[in-house]
Amino acid sequence: MRSLVDAARDVAFPAEIVLVLSNRPEAGGLSFAKDAGIATAAVDHKIYAGREEFERSVQILLDLHRIELICLAGFMRMLTPVFAGAWSGRLLNIHPALLPSYRGLDTHRRALADGVKIHGCTVHFVVPAMDEGPIIAQAAVPVLDQDTPETLAARVLEQEHLIYPQALALIAGGRYRIDGNRVFSHESAAESHPLRVPG
Repeated sequence: MRSLVDAARDVAFPAEIVLVLSNRPEAGGLSFAKDAGIATAAVDHKIYAGREEFERSVQILLDLHRIELICLAGFMRMLTPVFAGAWSGRLLNIHPALLPSYRGLDTHRRALADGVKIHGCTVHFVVPAMDEGPIIAQAAVPVLDQDTPETLAARVLEQEHLIYPQALALIAGGRYRIDGNRVFSHESAAESHPLRVPG
């Protein structure tokens, strides 16, 4: 989230971060965003009877802030097919693995256990299935012999901070097309106005 906020401070960046929303009221990102002058909101999922009720409250806030594109960062809850479908093509996520490998949790530990030599991260469009959807950007890191899940995670996180702003700029700038499950970038798309994005 911080890397997206920092990137969007550039007047040439094609997206404006206007809301940071969390399902955890204690999330540190809310304080960071507030200090940066960005609107914040906490919708505590624990007080709702189910995911649908939680997402209805989230949608009200998204509508209130006129959000056009959502970037998930550290959001560890599955979204319903209804919500994901309503935001199809406008909902991005970052995952700490080179999808389609290592969907789900504990990606770094699993990669080390499998003995892979390359690991990384992926920015993708969200679809109803977990950690699927057209891939926008990926970055790879070597797996070192002395790696632990923590050291590997730290190197992957460095790449996450680089590729997520790049992927957001590509999508917000309209410099892409989707064909099936593939995302193609192109530099000749018409300029677009900055999109309003929650971090």
